[in-house]
Amino acid sequence: MKSVLHAISVLAIVVCGSAAQAYEQGDWILRFGAITVAPEASSQDVNLPDGLVAEVDVNDDTQLGFMPVYMMTDNIAFELVAATPFEHDIEAKGKGAIKGTSLPAGSTKHLPPTLMFQYYPRGGKSGWQPYAGIGINYTVFFDEDVDDELVNLLGDLTDGEVDNADLDLGDSFGLAFQVGVDVPFYDNWAFNAAVWYMDIDTEASITAKSGGMQVDKVEFDVHIDPWVYNLGIAYRF
Repeated sequence: MKSVLHAISVLAIVVCGSAAQAYEQGDWILRFGAITVAPEASSQDVNLPDGLVAEVDVNDDTQLGFMPVYMMTDNIAFELVAATPFEHDIEAKGKGAIKGTSLPAGSTKHLPPTLMFQYYPRGGKSGWQPYAGIGINYTVFFDEDVDDELVNLLGDLTDGEVDNADLDLGDSFGLAFQVGVDVPFYDNWAFNAAVWYMDIDTEASITAKSGGMQVDKVEFDVHIDPWVYNLGIAYRF
């Protein structure tokens, strides 16, 4: 990420010099681009039948992001981070006697709207615009699904009683931190690069069923805590 920010900064200096307009109080800025959510996932032990133990891993996903910004002053702004729904595959990784094994466990979609309070040290000055922010993230999980391989494993561990299972992930509320930069290249247009760290924790449960009736339930906490990256462009109104 440091090399990306450096490359964009150099490009902007070469292309546009000091022609860019300053960010000022009352301006609106719309950023949009490709947002990648890269979880640094960890979880409590997932205690399966027959004494087997696993932990959860969550894969990356990239979606279209859009981030409106309002400049309250030349240096202070609010940004709302929004995106099309992210979808993540979930894996169960064995521990103890089954360490080194992994199994597709399911998938989920989520929306992570985040409100950021930002500081622009070069606000009111023309040229590149670095910024830093702190804010609140609220993550909504939906369309959770349990993979057939995990259903089959639960069936094997419970003498074939399981024919389906439900996954439920509780919504999350936590802090978010951000650094980024807008590098102008033409009139009100700029390249944008940004990185966030988000505190996303959820309570998960997998309910195994047979004939529609619950036969087992596994509950555990998951710390998703992703690094989130955006590369895109910005337009100043």
